[in-house]
Amino acid sequence: MIMKLVHNPARGLKLILLLFAFACSTSAQQDGSTENTAQAAIDQGDEVINYLPDTLSLPDSAFVNLAWFEDAFVYDLRYATANNFTGKVVYPCAECKIRFGVAKALLRVADGLRQEGGYRIKFYDCYRPVSVQRTFWEIYPDARYVANPNTTGSVHNKGAAVDITLVDSLGQELDMGTGYDHFGVEAHHDYVDLPAEVLANRRRLKTALEAEGFHSIRTEWWHYNYQKGAGYGLADEPLCE
Repeated sequence: MIMKLVHNPARGLKLILLLFAFACSTSAQQDGSTENTAQAAIDQGDEVINYLPDTLSLPDSAFVNLAWFEDAFVYDLRYATANNFTGKVVYPCAECKIRFGVAKALLRVADGLRQEGGYRIKFYDCYRPVSVQRTFWEIYPDARYVANPNTTGSVHNKGAAVDITLVDSLGQELDMGTGYDHFGVEAHHDYVDLPAEVLANRRRLKTALEAEGFHSIRTEWWHYNYQKGAGYGLADEPLCE
């Protein structure tokens, strides 16, 4: 169930969103005509979206790999490197998996940010298996920053949370005041003793995410939960395909 995208960054996200909208409006059609008509609707010159037929019926709870959407996003998946608070490589591969319903919302956010000023979302972390959450808890058992896997677990474990920042049209990260996984008050949303530019950057990210059904947590400017994903269960699905 892989969606493969080949497009121009300036217009590609609109084509993706068109596919989602078209899928909703034609879901009642039968005998395979939906796929043929949808493909005809989104073929535009050398910009083509190819997808397997069952993509249109993919449930929102299914896990997808955001790399399927190619240049829609930017990645710096820290736990696949030693550049994180544990100081060691935790993930066996640098893959950003998420629930399909969350991915669609993120694509809408990405399209709005691109139109606003050429901004793009950079991912630090996406879906996190429960087994990895246990490792984090052993290293840093502080519920303000690491969810307890023995109680509620993390929304990351449900595939409905993301750790993100923004980059500009040149690929440079916007100044958010602290680095990723900064466990201190400076990373809190209610900490305002920061330059006006930093506060504006945090507000830009927060406003864009909240408009599509995400909400922040108080202690981390980078973390956003997808509200409609609250019902997804905790998962320990492998990260690597």
